[in-house]
Amino acid sequence: MVVIKSPDMRYGKFSEMMSLERIRELHWRKWLAVAALAFLAVEGSLLANIIHQRNLAEESLTREKRLAVKEVKIIAARREIHTTKELPSRTTFSEFLEQQGLQAGAVQELVQETRPVYNLAQVRAGNQVTLVTSGTGKLMEIGYEIDLDHMLWIKKEPNGFHPGVTKVPYAVDIAGVGGTVHNSLFGAVEDAGENDQLALNMADIFGWDIDFNTDTQAGDKFEVVVEKKILNGKFVGYGRILAAEYDNAGHDYQAVLFREPSGQPAYYAPSGKAVKKAFLRSPLRFAAPITSRFSYHRFHPILKRYRPHLGIDYGAPVGSKVQAVADGRVDFAGWQGEGGKEVRLRHARGYETYYLHLSRILVHRGQHVNQGQVIALTGATGLATGPHLDFRIAEDGSFRNFLALKLPPARSVDRQDWPAFQKVREHMLDKLASLRAHSDGVQQATLQPQPSAGASGR
Repeated sequence: MVVIKSPDMRYGKFSEMMSLERIRELHWRKWLAVAALAFLAVEGSLLANIIHQRNLAEESLTREKRLAVKEVKIIAARREIHTTKELPSRTTFSEFLEQQGLQAGAVQELVQETRPVYNLAQVRAGNQVTLVTSGTGKLMEIGYEIDLDHMLWIKKEPNGFHPGVTKVPYAVDIAGVGGTVHNSLFGAVEDAGENDQLALNMADIFGWDIDFNTDTQAGDKFEVVVEKKILNGKFVGYGRILAAEYDNAGHDYQAVLFREPSGQPAYYAPSGKAVKKAFLRSPLRFAAPITSRFSYHRFHPILKRYRPHLGIDYGAPVGSKVQAVADGRVDFAGWQGEGGKEVRLRHARGYETYYLHLSRILVHRGQHVNQGQVIALTGATGLATGPHLDFRIAEDGSFRNFLALKLPPARSVDRQDWPAFQKVREHMLDKLASLRAHSDGVQQATLQPQPSAGASGR
């Protein structure tokens, strides 16, 4: 039997098949849509999280920047910038500070509040001034070098300026120095690797026995045991000379630092006699040859006739420092006819000293002066052919030959201090002997002086 399908039946089957395909396509699109939505949801969440994290990071960075700026300001305010300059000549301390940018009113306040501790009118040109400022330029502190051992510090506080004087925190090395004189003591000290101040300090010790203007000779030898001040690893100056020896043409002079009965430091010869005497041997320290000696019958180069010359002439350039040969009081300071500008000092035991032909007088009548104090500068005032110092001494009103005058004797170590002095003397003389034995005349001493020296300063 043959069955013949009608067109309608074929169409129905086809439609059924198409419906299934459509359903499958719709399911696929739905799945794709769901997957896409799920993907977009995940991506959106990730993107939102990224944006959130980015915002947090930007906020954190902004906060850190603000903190960093604040920290920088705090560090700058606390930071100390030290600027050190030398005080110029012919400049007051107030003028110097104003030149550094300080207001005149603040400078005046600073000077007034500092005066009870230190008078800033006494500052010296060449001394160092340290300005301490913050990183923001605010003044924090001012330092002034009074001398090698003392500093004035003026601290700026909200309620004003607060001054104080402190000791410089040096380390002290003990060194031995020796040498041989060829032309001058200055040259010999320089040859030993030291500076002029050491020569001046030695002259201060032996100046009562040796006139370094005329007595030094080629071949003279010296040895010293000296304190050297060290700051931040650098040499900055000399402290005390603990012992010294000078061989002048075969005559040996020695000095050991000990103490007077009052406790003050003083130098003594090994015999126990004080090195310091009532009079120095010269009114000038160095490089001043004698051009005319004491005489009752000298031909005057200007007046062209013979007459007494009751003093000693020292050839020295204008401006050389003139020192008092002994403690005393100024009896006259001014112009005195042929003597030009003159200073006259009155001393104990009936002695008087005269300093003539000066270019400048640095003392006034009635003033007390100490031995070694600079009282004037040499010149050529009055009746003089050239710059020099005419120095004279009178004893009980009579002029005497200073070069031949037997000066008052030195004091000795107090009897009760003799055992302590012996210990110091032996210790120091051993060190001087080791210097003399050293081949090049220079060595670093490693032993400290014995505590029994009892000398606290110089």
